Amino acid sequence: MPLSTFNIMKRFFSLILISIAFVASGQKMEKLPYGDMNQWVTRDIKESRVIGGDWKKCYAIGPTTTIRGDEPYANMGGSPWATSNVMAKVMGITKVSNAVFPHQRAAGNQCARLSAIMEHCKAVGLINIDVVVAGTMFLGEMLEPIKGTSDPYKKMEMGIPYTKRPVALCYDYSLTIPAGAQKTYSSGFGKKKTYPGTDKAEVFIILQRRWEDEDGNLHAMRVGTGRELLGKSTAGWVNKHMLKVNYGDITGKPFYKSYMCLIPEEKSYYARNSKGKMVPVVEEGWDAPTATPTHMLVMFSAGSGEPYVGTIGTDFLVDNVALLF
Repeated sequence: MPLSTFNIMKRFFSLILISIAFVASGQKMEKLPYGDMNQWVTRDIKESRVIGGDWKKCYAIGPTTTIRGDEPYANMGGSPWATSNVMAKVMGITKVSNAVFPHQRAAGNQCARLSAIMEHCKAVGLINIDVVVAGTMFLGEMLEPIKGTSDPYKKMEMGIPYTKRPVALCYDYSLTIPAGAQKTYSSGFGKKKTYPGTDKAEVFIILQRRWEDEDGNLHAMRVGTGRELLGKSTAGWVNKHMLKVNYGDITGKPFYKSYMCLIPEEKSYYARNSKGKMVPVVEEGWDAPTATPTHMLVMFSAGSGEPYVGTIGTDFLVDNVALLF
């Protein structure tokens, strides 16, 4: 038997055995749409002449296509994914920020590369800013164009409607954090700051039960929580990594860490209310362990969630995002 045929048959039977194992254990895997990271929208956007007038690429996770021009982007092809890649228009200047890229994992197989970078924007006499961007992808939508660096969460509609109760978030990843680097803070205003130690990559899945009051405010109870910080470079790919979803109040559990807490009101993520207005979703408490969620939040980031903070040069590769039941 030719070696190539043998390898194909070996892979085929391996997949069968994996499927049998899942069925036997009573578990099943449900891939999130576009979770294989093999399809990308490529946006070609021309920046303003005063900052060079170059054509820049801005990637989005969605059906394979190319868009040329500076029209605001909205999720395409039923993709639930948004990223930190954005087009900004500040003081009449068009600028592209791109820190999430398609990356070739193997022949015919792509993944997402989330990088921590320093974005520069300089126009003599007008603007001269440096902004730390930690490449991030999340379930939801980014609202373009970005018009400033204040209140970054107001520009992100975080979460999608979802009523199932997964056991875990499953994904493949590879992480590289530069040795000897530091954390840097730079929002474009004020001085840059550096801190000892390196930043960490972050992953979370949060299930909420949301409701809207008569004044249009959004509230939520925390139904399920899975959250982790990844602070060590890997030797290669970690495949089928499982982030367990824990239901109900987890504050007294042995595995509980402070970063798994309810989202503080001042750091609330935003969503549209029934009138289409972006408002904060305020978490009011922990729900019953048997509660049914209304929304799911999933995020991967090359930084630990603090806006404009990161370890420059960090690369977080993510692939095959799915839910385990």
